[in-house]
Amino acid sequence: MKAKEKENKPSYGILAILMIGAFVALLSNTLLNIALPSIMKEFDITAATVQWLSTGYMLVNGIMIPSTAFLIQKYTARRLFLIAIGLFAVGTLIGGFAPSFAILLSARMVQASGAAIMMPLLMNVLFTTFPPEKRGSAMGMFGLVMIFAPAIGPTLSGWIIQHYEWPVLFFMIAPITILVFILAFFKLHDKKEKVDIHINVPSIILSAIGFGGILYGFSSAGNKGWDAPIVYTTIIVGVISLTLFIIQQLKMKQPMLDFRVYKYPMFALSSAISVTLNMAMFSAMMLMPIYLQNIRGISPLDSGLLMLPGAIAMGIMSPITGKIFDKYGAKVLSIIGLAIVIVSTYFFSQLTDSTEYSTLVILYTVRMFGIAMVMMPVMTNGLNAIPAKYTPHGTAMNSTISQVSGAIGGALLVTIMSTRTVTHTKEMVTDAVSKLTTTPSESALAEIQQQILSKATIEGINDAFLVSAGVAAVALIHAFFIKKRKTDVESKGEKGVAKEVASP
Repeated sequence: MKAKEKENKPSYGILAILMIGAFVALLSNTLLNIALPSIMKEFDITAATVQWLSTGYMLVNGIMIPSTAFLIQKYTARRLFLIAIGLFAVGTLIGGFAPSFAILLSARMVQASGAAIMMPLLMNVLFTTFPPEKRGSAMGMFGLVMIFAPAIGPTLSGWIIQHYEWPVLFFMIAPITILVFILAFFKLHDKKEKVDIHINVPSIILSAIGFGGILYGFSSAGNKGWDAPIVYTTIIVGVISLTLFIIQQLKMKQPMLDFRVYKYPMFALSSAISVTLNMAMFSAMMLMPIYLQNIRGISPLDSGLLMLPGAIAMGIMSPITGKIFDKYGAKVLSIIGLAIVIVSTYFFSQLTDSTEYSTLVILYTVRMFGIAMVMMPVMTNGLNAIPAKYTPHGTAMNSTISQVSGAIGGALLVTIMSTRTVTHTKEMVTDAVSKLTTTPSESALAEIQQQILSKATIEGINDAFLVSAGVAAVALIHAFFIKKRKTDVESKGEKGVAKEVASP
């Protein structure tokens, strides 16, 4: 019995290796954003072209993640992790030495293919390694990685770009990635019985077109507008393909991504809250840089530093909320956390051209504190509600909806900001013209126009934040229906039978 317990005891050294790999992969997601202007100058390309370094990364993630449920069931964690971290390392090295933009973009996509496998794999390892009563703490540590890594990316990137060239962003993380690969090669060992499942090619095609089309369409809408043919065409094609993909998966005995996880109410509820929370969270990530850099003239480094305390708060809170979740469940944490998010987001909808920098830091930190109380507990509660055999599908589904809802939320809020800015500009111009008693000089007119545009943009950002607060309010309503669930696994011979039990 003691030998068996020792065998089943989580290996924290191995989990640390997986966590470091995930941290580096998530860090790279936002690390390059601040460097885009430098890359534009070096390769003499437009903003629309350089944006593909971010859009392409996200698209590959969105296309790859749905297939991870199949991969996790088919192959060992060791094999998958080595492939994932290996792909990421190769992409990182190519990116650092890239002589052209085409090669740099290819490197980013290779990076993304590795990162897409890593996230659901780590989440699945945590759920199969830790018992239900300890999963909150384990997922809290994962939350630290998932939230803290991309949050510090802009600050770190801003400092590096201010002192060094953009390739340093790749060379900085390459040695860490290679070290993680070496450690995983020697330390990571797990056995897995041969599973006789085969990938379905039509599923891969429909999934790629469905998720890829939706992600591309919504992520492009902010720049190209909703009336652009490429935007609405890709969204329509994506929705049709995704619908066919879902129908196909429900008919298959061994689906690539099993949508039957949504027959468990708590998992479905956790997905609904995660979607609305992701949409609300992306409001600050998309709108704050516009307000700080374009309107207030604050440098990229100072913009990143403004967000750093919020990232630290989330990093500190994730393990703490995990322990609270293990004891009290997700409901109390979610209600309090979402209330904080709603109030802080409302205050963000009252921005002016003279809002104090310290006020912005406090508001952003408080908001991220609230998000940290909700994100991982809700996700863990949902995954606890499904039987063990569905865990790979649940983790893949969570990662997928995170990508899709983030893209949709970001696009919608940027669109709201843009349309409301136009409306406010017209109103302010009409008001200014009605107050003029003499014809202003050209220089005075240009100054008036600039002031109106700045004020109108701020009002547009405020309106978008107000909508974001409304979205968070929808998540709060959902949170009142959360019930604590746990999975009681009884072993029978070599088969584990998962039985869902509702806690009172």
